[in-house]
Amino acid sequence: MSESFRPFPHALADRLRKTLLDADYTVSGVRDRLGDMASRALAREQLTPALRATGGEERLGVLLRLWWLQEPVAESAARAVLPIDDLADAGLVAAGADGVRALVHLAPWEMEEGRPGFVVSDPTVRPGQGTPRPDHVVGAGGASANLSRLLVDGPFERALDVGTGCGVQALHLAARAAEVTATDVNPRALHLAEITWALSDVPHVRPREGSLYEPVAGERFDLIACNPPFVITPDTRYTYRESGLAGDAVCAELVRRAPGHLTDGGWCQILANWLHVEGEDWRDRVGEWVAGTGCSGWVVQRDVQDPAEYVELWLRDSCEAGSPEYTRRYDAWLDYFEREAVQGIGFGWISLRNDVAQDAAVRLEELRHDVEQPVGRYLPEVVDGAMTANRLTDAALLSAHVALAPEVVEERIAVPGAPDPERILLRQRGGLRRVAQVGTIEAALASVCDGTMPVGPLLDAIAELTDRDPGELRTQTPGVLRSLIAEGFFRVAR
Repeated sequence: MSESFRPFPHALADRLRKTLLDADYTVSGVRDRLGDMASRALAREQLTPALRATGGEERLGVLLRLWWLQEPVAESAARAVLPIDDLADAGLVAAGADGVRALVHLAPWEMEEGRPGFVVSDPTVRPGQGTPRPDHVVGAGGASANLSRLLVDGPFERALDVGTGCGVQALHLAARAAEVTATDVNPRALHLAEITWALSDVPHVRPREGSLYEPVAGERFDLIACNPPFVITPDTRYTYRESGLAGDAVCAELVRRAPGHLTDGGWCQILANWLHVEGEDWRDRVGEWVAGTGCSGWVVQRDVQDPAEYVELWLRDSCEAGSPEYTRRYDAWLDYFEREAVQGIGFGWISLRNDVAQDAAVRLEELRHDVEQPVGRYLPEVVDGAMTANRLTDAALLSAHVALAPEVVEERIAVPGAPDPERILLRQRGGLRRVAQVGTIEAALASVCDGTMPVGPLLDAIAELTDRDPGELRTQTPGVLRSLIAEGFFRVAR
């Protein structure tokens, strides 16, 4: 029999939110109370330093031990801080012989403009505590934060969170859109997500049960976000991370069907895994997903793991390291990858804009280094640069007014005393922080391109100063300049 879930009372949500905020149970408050040592220890699944840092019966310490550390709290101390009976009726806590225990994990979360929010999920399963339940609702983590920082700015009319889980992404969409719809195939996830939204005082999110886009058939949105169950496994055991589709098909399906749910100019932004298969470039694989969608966009590979690393990561995630099943599952997973000729698994971002254009361009690249956050603030400029570069013919580029992008600087590397540099670099001090090695002609353009003159006459002037053939520069430079525009070093002014 499936679980039945009662709505979380609004009055209780308001009361609990006030209690949490009054106690400074916020991201900064928790960070300050735990300190660096305890926080680092928690990342290693070691609780002792955090328990030492949260001792006593004052409010923040009690809340941290109960909700964050999932430790029992003396009933008298819990009742002094929280409406325990009401929370027990709502299924958030239980009182027993050892005190009051949390039945959910309740974590502070920072929303847009530093506004405090809260995320409710199933309790964290730590090593030695068994494995998660099949419909386990995982809390917000690094992937959630990555996607939230990737989201383009609004305002929008309608937004969609596909596979909302604990509801964290909907919090960020709610700051961008007047109406937010959140879907999930797991009823338990939707129940906990509704508590997340109530505690975070986000009333305009509407939940719908179902897989992927099925609950919103025929509807269109200005912004779609998805942190999908993309884990690539030989079997399906956990709803929060595995879709039941083979390989990386769930990510391909989300991308291919996105245009049917986007308004003109609407965005779809997805975290994804993709396979690196022997004899195949990952760009070709993911490029097939986006080909023919009519969308412009940007696909970025942020990390690649070999099959063994990948298996170990997700066996740790389900707390199976050291269990009797560990070696058998590890072996079966590697057998699966070997049968499919998988040499690695990529992780990254997919951002698509529904331009409905015949010449829509999607840039696929690898970026492993740190970039300026949040990416969503300047992501449209990245896509615009790639689109502009794709559209410009050589003749159009020579007639274009081009300007050096803000925060681009030049670096010259030379042996001291040498008349000429060994290398000339253009470096972005913000945004994607790319570095490009250029020649003397491109460096000369960078020094004079301010958008007031077309590229062609500038090249003619540079040719005269450097004793070069102007026709040769007009022929050779557009290809290099087009690449620099696509990478954001230059912008077309008009």
